[in-house]
Amino acid sequence: MDFNVKRLAADAGTFLSRAVQFTEEKLGQAEKTELDAHLENLLVRAENTKQWTERIMKQTEVLLQPNPNVRLEEFVYEKLEKKAPTRMNNHELLGQSMIESGNEFGPGTAYGNALIKCGETEKQIGGAERELIHSAAINFLTPFRNFLEGDFKTILKERKLLQVKRLDLDAAKTRLKKARMTDARAAAEQELRMTQSEFDRQAEITRLLLEGVSSTHAHHLRCLNDFVEAQATYYAQCYQYMVDLQKQLGSFPSSFSNNNQSSVSGGASSISVPTIPVSASLPSVSAGHGSSTASGGFSELRSSNGSRKARVLYDYDAASSSELSLLADEVITVSSVPGMDSDWLMGERGNQKGKVPITYLELLN
Repeated sequence: MDFNVKRLAADAGTFLSRAVQFTEEKLGQAEKTELDAHLENLLVRAENTKQWTERIMKQTEVLLQPNPNVRLEEFVYEKLEKKAPTRMNNHELLGQSMIESGNEFGPGTAYGNALIKCGETEKQIGGAERELIHSAAINFLTPFRNFLEGDFKTILKERKLLQVKRLDLDAAKTRLKKARMTDARAAAEQELRMTQSEFDRQAEITRLLLEGVSSTHAHHLRCLNDFVEAQATYYAQCYQYMVDLQKQLGSFPSSFSNNNQSSVSGGASSISVPTIPVSASLPSVSAGHGSSTASGGFSELRSSNGSRKARVLYDYDAASSSELSLLADEVITVSSVPGMDSDWLMGERGNQKGKVPITYLELLN
């Protein structure tokens, strides 16, 4: 019991000594031991790293999920250690609406068929967006969060402990200055040596931790490269999906394009839809997505110089004698001719032969 009372009294005395020292420093009535310039610079760098890491994390989360309500819900589920409910993103919702409306208008109609194709593409983009968010969460946001919740908290703890050791050191220096009796001065000198040793030891621990921020920067740089790579893959996928869709919609039945042109009357000039060039340097979209698989089949047909059976997706009226008119759902034979445009194949129906657009065809096994 007496031991506990003495310990509490000693702790209270130490706390009071630190409080007095801190107050007198603020009032300019006591000297303060300054940290060396290198340690001060390390402390500033660590604080800047913490602040900018928080800011980058916040803006990345806003980029990946613009809806603040959804972000708040995900945060709550994360704190409760529960899985947030899976919901369709905006691209998937748009795609679903397009597909449903296309089925309502009729897949056999030009407009209904176009809506379904647009809807399928929007859902593919939605899937690519999910992959981007998943990759960014694992390879970018998680390492940043681990630094804030792990390494920096350790740095903060040791920095506060260094501040306490400095207050003890300066309080010991003050007591030594005030000591007049020989015994009191000897005790003050011993206390100063002890507090100086503890301060130096804590300063070294803090310095080693702060120098580790360089490794954190190197790690975050690798995470940044991963994030950029994930974004590049995402945008390349979206670009390829839209180029494939544009090709399909760009050669729709002539009656469809005539309807568009007839709506422009009174001498107004028609609006031309720009064609986006396909860059061969873009990453290829993974197999398993419908349009990419179809394109691969046509590429194999062109390289083999053979022939394949193909089903016609919708009607096509030949624009010249070199083309072959098509009827939806009929099966024709198609082959590749050297020098022919990559968007066309040679089609055969009995004795009839002529060019046909590949966007109107589905290759059969």
